Amino acid sequence: MEKSTLEKASMQELYREMLTRIGEDPDRDGLLRTPERMEKSMAFLTHGYEMKIDEVLHNALFDVDYDEMVIVKDVEFFSLCEHHLLPFFGKAHIAYVPNGKVIGLSKIPRLVDVFARRLQVQERLTKQVAEAITEAIAPQGVAVILEAQHLCMMMRGVEKQHSSTVTSAMLGVFKTQLQTRNEFLSLVRRGGSSF
Repeated sequence: MEKSTLEKASMQELYREMLTRIGEDPDRDGLLRTPERMEKSMAFLTHGYEMKIDEVLHNALFDVDYDEMVIVKDVEFFSLCEHHLLPFFGKAHIAYVPNGKVIGLSKIPRLVDVFARRLQVQERLTKQVAEAITEAIAPQGVAVILEAQHLCMMMRGVEKQHSSTVTSAMLGVFKTQLQTRNEFLSLVRRGGSSF
C-alpha cells in the first residue's frame, strides 16, 4: 500500500508549505531555517505524548504516616490550545490528603507537564492532573486549580488582554468536605491568587 503525500512529507516540508500558503517566501533569509525550528519547537511543546506517568514519578512514592494536606502551589505551566494551536499558560495549585503514601514534591510539577505538553483544553488538563494523582497514590482526596491566560482569547477572537480562566477539579474529601475545600482555597489564596 502506497503512503499518502502527507505521510511521505516530513514535518519540515509541511511547515515550509504552510509558510508558502500564508503568502511568505520560505527561501528568504529570515525564514530559511524556520521549518526546522518549527519542527523542533512543536516536538518540544507536545512531548507530553511520549511521557509516561510511571516514568515521571520514577519510584518517588513514599509510605508515610501523615494525613494532613500537602499543597504544591504556583506551579507554572504552558500548553497549546487544541482549537487554535495557540499557547495558554498560567499556574497550577495542587493539593492532596495522603492515605499512607506521598509523592515526591518535585514530581508534581513534572506530572503537570505530562498533560500540559499536549494539545489541550484547560478543563481536561485540570481533570487529568487530579485523576493521575488519585491513580498513583489513592489519597483521601485531590484538589487541582488552574489559572491561565489564553492567547486564543487575547490575540484573536474577543481580544481581551486581561482575562483569565480558572478551572478546578475536586475529588474525595475536597468534594465531600466543605471544611477541607475551604482550607485548601484559603491556603492557596494567601499567595495572591486571583480566584
